[in-house]
Amino acid sequence: VDRRQRQMCIRDRRADGLFEATIEEIENSDLFKLSPFKSLTEQQGDAVVSVVQGLLADLRGEPGTGTVIEGGPGTGKTVVAIFLVKMLRDIGEWDGEPFESETYLSGLFTPDNAATLRGLQIGLVVPQQSLRKSIQAVFARTPGLTAQMVLSPFDVGKSPHTWDLLVVDESHRLSQRANQTSAQKNREFAEINATLFGGDDPKYTQLDWVTQQSHQQVLLVDARQRVRPADLDASLLAELCTASLTQGRLHRLTSQMRVRAGEDYVDHVRRVLSSTPPTQTIDFGEYDFRFFEDVGQMVDAIKTRDAEQGLARLLAGYAWSWESKKDKLRADIVFPGIELQWNSRVVDWVDSPKSVDEVGSIHTIQGYDLNYAGVIIGRDLTYDPATRSLKFNRESYYDRKGRQNNPGQKLSDADLLEYVQNIYSVLLTRGIRGTYVYVVDPHLREYMRPFF
Repeated sequence: VDRRQRQMCIRDRRADGLFEATIEEIENSDLFKLSPFKSLTEQQGDAVVSVVQGLLADLRGEPGTGTVIEGGPGTGKTVVAIFLVKMLRDIGEWDGEPFESETYLSGLFTPDNAATLRGLQIGLVVPQQSLRKSIQAVFARTPGLTAQMVLSPFDVGKSPHTWDLLVVDESHRLSQRANQTSAQKNREFAEINATLFGGDDPKYTQLDWVTQQSHQQVLLVDARQRVRPADLDASLLAELCTASLTQGRLHRLTSQMRVRAGEDYVDHVRRVLSSTPPTQTIDFGEYDFRFFEDVGQMVDAIKTRDAEQGLARLLAGYAWSWESKKDKLRADIVFPGIELQWNSRVVDWVDSPKSVDEVGSIHTIQGYDLNYAGVIIGRDLTYDPATRSLKFNRESYYDRKGRQNNPGQKLSDADLLEYVQNIYSVLLTRGIRGTYVYVVDPHLREYMRPFF
């Protein structure tokens, strides 16, 4: 059903006492946004059917190659991953009861398919901690699924058993052999490599853990959402896509489902932040895109949107140090008359009570939807009018892991510029209804203004 029909149905059922939450509260919840019961687009549905058919063929014969689903921001990769896991579990538990209405998916529910998938060990791997916790909460409340099915890469590597299938969301965020978030994680990385491969060779990545610990893999990928040097190398991701394409196992999601600004919005934003900018503006229709000259006005506007429709949040690049992490009274992001703090929690920040008064980083927002995003572009990204080019400013980049060399690596400013461009592309594509922008560097502000 379309959104208007859904709203009418919810209003009726709420009047009957079946719902306590409002329509807006339901639609803003993780349980709704990450639900395995959401209707798929034709393109998403075709991908799911093809993946299931390929998996069935592999299980009945010689194991084949892995499958890759490639798609940009807002194309529904996470929704497809969750739907796929639930679909496979439902087929495996099907009792033969006929469906009341035929759909293109119901053809997969056959006695042979049910027998093949019955008891299949399935896991959903989510590299980002915050998104993983949100999906675990949804799985815990979904019949046929459990929170234990949602795994971190370390859960996979340390497990004494293997899986028949691992579905990996945000595969580009799997880690290479790099300095981890703690000394313990560094030790665990080395121990997992030694256990799985007989030694701790720097060549092994968390993707190797996934392939070693599972018979089949489905990888959901967007190489342009790599935001740290530790993320899988872009050339490796390209090789995965090429290999899957050769085997007929590459599925591309191109229909943008998040931002209500037309199909070209994501590409337009990425081009504005690239070395080959667009030659003209595009029509965003009714999408509420605003360019602010005063950051205080943008903060006020985001709070107004949140009071009206919920899920309006401030976001920023990592261009300010996280002083409030050690001293909760310290401000992190300071402008004349405005003092802001970074997110006070890492897990499930978007839905936390204080989040509307805080600023989220890439590590709390990647993979999430907002109604409105207010994005502060800091001095980690600047513009040089003399060379007419974007520049990375190392002195204003405070993500320590975001600029740290991997073993044998020497990152240049050009290398780090690519990560920062990716970060802002992600931040600028979170808002469903609108995106508000304030740019700190005056030259970058003037460069970006004509494109919007």
